[in-house]
Amino acid sequence: MFKSYIGDGDADHIRVRGHDLVDDLLDKHDFVDVLCLAILGEFPDERMRRMVNNSLVTSIDHGLTPSALATRLTLHGAPESLQGAVAAGLLGAGSRFLGTVEVSARFMQEALSGLQTQDDPSDAQLRQAADAAVARSRAARGKIPGFGHPIHTQGDPRALRAQRIAQEEGYFGRHFRFALQLAQALSAQVGRPMPLNATGAKAAVLLDLGLSPEFGKALTLIGRVAGLVAHAFEERSRPIGQDLWNMAVAASERGEP
Repeated sequence: MFKSYIGDGDADHIRVRGHDLVDDLLDKHDFVDVLCLAILGEFPDERMRRMVNNSLVTSIDHGLTPSALATRLTLHGAPESLQGAVAAGLLGAGSRFLGTVEVSARFMQEALSGLQTQDDPSDAQLRQAADAAVARSRAARGKIPGFGHPIHTQGDPRALRAQRIAQEEGYFGRHFRFALQLAQALSAQVGRPMPLNATGAKAAVLLDLGLSPEFGKALTLIGRVAGLVAHAFEERSRPIGQDLWNMAVAASERGEP
């Protein structure tokens, strides 16, 4: 018989990781607690709870991004399908939008692979690894995820807040230190400011807490669900889907690409 260790239930009880949903969880633990319990198998400590909560809040929305537009246009075509509209927004999560925390974390893991045996690498060692990683990426014409921002060109306030919290909570470790060295190395080689952005900061924090890159992507998706629901609700009251469609049709009729 198939069995899941995440949850089960019978006529009288519903259990999540062995905890009774009604008796042990409801009105005793918040959503972040139960999220960590379900995914990680245990309740978070205070610093983990703060990080997860901040990651969810940071991910909730960033305006009319492709995911929000996909949700709105899907709802315009199928107004009865809230779930379909939200799903459409999530399906585009990848290396450019919404999935970039995972990509950034994997880049940092690979770039630091040669220093994994070092308990506390020095700033000089981290800078050397950063210079080498940037040089390899530029030689391959690749883009280093987690750095630079079209609006926050001198520094992403979300990354600055993440750094402050990491220092306060005691998980400002090798990956966040390395991320800051990467920002300096990248800025020097590119010739313009390439500050650590929210994606890179979240990736560094995850790794310093011993969490997987996939968990970072998962938190981004969970947080963005709330934002996409908000866009769907706004689309019902202040629709823009038809206007977007009209603009696309008009551009096509004018022969614009």
